[in-house]
Order: sequence, then C-alpha cells, then structure tokens
Amino acid sequence: MLRKRLVTALWGIPLLVVIIWFGEPWFSIFVIIWGMLAVFEFYRLVKKPQVSPLTYIGLAFTLLFILSRNPDLLATLEKHFELNLLTPILLTALVTLSLFRLLVLRQKEAAFAGWAWTIAGILYAGWLLGYLVSLRGLDDGRNWIFLALFTTFGSDTAAFFVGRAIGKHQLAPQISPGKTREGAIGGIFGAILVSLFFLLPTPLSLSAYLNWGHAILLGILVSVFGQLGDLVESLLKRNAGVKDSGGLIPGHGGVLDRMDSIVFAGIVVYYYVLWLIR
Repeated sequence: MLRKRLVTALWGIPLLVVIIWFGEPWFSIFVIIWGMLAVFEFYRLVKKPQVSPLTYIGLAFTLLFILSRNPDLLATLEKHFELNLLTPILLTALVTLSLFRLLVLRQKEAAFAGWAWTIAGILYAGWLLGYLVSLRGLDDGRNWIFLALFTTFGSDTAAFFVGRAIGKHQLAPQISPGKTREGAIGGIFGAILVSLFFLLPTPLSLSAYLNWGHAILLGILVSVFGQLGDLVESLLKRNAGVKDSGGLIPGHGGVLDRMDSIVFAGIVVYYYVLWLIR
C-alpha cells in the first residue's frame, strides 16, 4: 500500500504543481473536474435502495458553485451584474429546482432523504472546494495554495509515520480506529515545519505576510482542521460501510478520499489570508 501511495505521488504531485503554477483557467478546470468526481462518489456512497440523490442536479450545481469563484469570470460579470447577488441566486435556484424535480420522480418514497443528500453533496464537494479557487485568485494566491497543499501533505505524512512508529492511544476509535493521538500530534508538528518553509527566501516565500508566529499558528490550524476533515470523511465511509470512496487513485482510494483534508485547509488559509490583509 505504501509503495502504491509513493508511485501515485511521483506522477500526481508534479502535475498538480504545474496546474497551480500556471493558474487560470487550468486551476479552475482541475478543481471543477475534481469536485464533480467527488460529488459523484459521494452520491454513490449514500445511495440506498429507497434513497437516490439527484445526481445530475448535483453535478451541475457543483460545477456552477466552483465556477462562480473563478476570478476571471467574476471580473467579467462585475461589469454587467451585481456580484453580491450571485451566491443567493445560485442557492435559490438549487433549492427550488431540486424540490421541483422531486415532483416528477417515479419513486416518491424517501424522496426528501435523497434531496437532503443531494444538497449535502453539493455543499461539501462544490461549495467547500470552491474556496481553493478563491484562494488562488488572491494576491500571491499561487503560493498560498502551495502552502495549503504542502502543509496538509506534511501533516498527513507525519501523522502516518509517527502513528505507525509510536502510536498507542486511539484518537477516535468509533470513527477511525487506525488513527492515534500520537499521530495527530506528529501531524501538527509536521504541518508547522512545512509552514515555516514558506518564510525562507524562495520563489514560494510568503514572508511579506507571515512571521514566525503566523506561520506556526497557520500550520497548527491547517493540521487540526485537516485531521477533523479526515475524520468527517471516515465517518461518512463508516456509515456507508466501505473502506474507500472509490478506486480511481491507486493506493489512495477515490477522489473523495483525497479532498477530506485539503478542502478544509483551503478554507482555513483563505480566511486567514483575509484576516492578515484586512
């Protein structure tokens, strides 16, 4: 399993770095594809004989919510449209159209359960992933995205190896028995070390915004929220009775398995940056 993870990382991470480096429109396209695959996996996990999410509506609105964060699109719309109305209009269209769709379903039993899962998938995979596009659109957004991603990778890697080496006390036995408190603490220190790297004089430097205190605090926040996000997805899979959300990424499971920590890292870094430059 570890070998598969390393092989996947060797071809996956360089491709991701290139997409982030060159920015739009490639980054938005990447996040949209990622989000649509993730919401599709989400609906497959929660689908039951009498509970069927509205998959096509979920895919369409996941695309729209992520696309609505694209800075180039927003700059174009701003000339002809009040941007403050964009999110309320999308939310209103989502709720009304999905409710009207229930009226023509052949299977009326548990229709609202399927509707609730439809909304949940869009908010999880569409709304939350959209923060990565918003983050990339900020000043020095490329470097902020790299900080969010690599700090998350550092946290996950340190948690895995520390937990494997000295982990004895389970972190959340009813949700993910393999995770340990020692691993969680190791993940925090791993995230801090990677976050401090962005203070160095490199092309990825964020020293114009961060000092040692900010870098350490941001590393802690990314690790904590990323690990909480990982537990949320583990709880979802446990409720669905599966080990992985899919098999698209060898050694890593599905697309949904790879967004659990990163999506929350993007949110934390985005709002931290807004607070820094307020």
